[in-house]
Amino acid sequence: AAAAGEESPVEGGPPDHSYSLSSGTTSEELLRKLNEQRDIIALLEVKMKEMKGSIRRLRLAEAQLREEIREKDRLLHAASAGTRKRHGL
Repeated sequence: AAAAGEESPVEGGPPDHSYSLSSGTTSEELLRKLNEQRDIIALLEVKMKEMKGSIRRLRLAEAQLREEIREKDRLLHAASAGTRKRHGL
């Protein structure tokens, strides 16, 4: 197990994962693990809010670009219609 980059478990104990608890886990260890998980959740919530903000900004930018494209298409169609009339097409 150590060769694969994993830490070897304590003699006779379970592997030491942040989500696994041995039967002899103290209340201090439980509290520490709980606080670590709360910190992780808080960081994830911050990242989710940042991502939602980014998505909102991207959607607004997309809407503005689509509106610009519609406006340019409208101008192109108006210009090409005027050209056809002038050339008798």
